[in-house]
Formats: sequence, structure tokens, C-alpha cells
Amino acid sequence: MNDKDSIDEDQLMTFPCDFALKVMGLNIDDYSAYVLSVCQKHVNDVTSDCVHTRPSRNGKYIAVTVQLIATSRQQLDELYIELNAYKHTKMAL
Repeated sequence: MNDKDSIDEDQLMTFPCDFALKVMGLNIDDYSAYVLSVCQKHVNDVTSDCVHTRPSRNGKYIAVTVQLIATSRQQLDELYIELNAYKHTKMAL
């Protein structure tokens, strides 16, 4: 593949944009509050109203979705890095 055929990742998304951040972690220590606090560090105007949760069938895990306005690829990368570094996070999409 030559340079003309490669796709710049920033071209796949136009910023700012609505973005649904999805994170899954252990359902302990108020995991959804942790996710919200990380999002609030990186994104303006994120409140608890932006957060939706769903526990796993057995309750061991919790899926957290945060609706936010993403302003750059770097902002999203920083969010993912911080969320994935947390010991209770299993996956961030």
C-alpha cells in the first residue's frame, strides 16, 4: 500500500462529534463514578445524566456508556489510556 492509499485515522471522524464511550469493568468500588470522573477530566459538560450503566447477568461486571462530545483524536486516546490503566477496567471501546 502506498501513501496515497493509506487512510489517516483523523479522517475517519470529524471533530467535534457525538461519541459513545463504552467501558466494562468489575462492578466494585462504584466503578461508574470512576469512569465519570475520568471523563470529566478530559471532556467539558459531562454529567451523571450522560452515564448509562448495565450490570452483567451475574453482577460481577458493569458496562458503562458515557455520551460525550469528542473534540479530538488525542482527547479520546488520553481517555482510553487512563481508563485502561485502571486495575478494575476490563475493556474500553
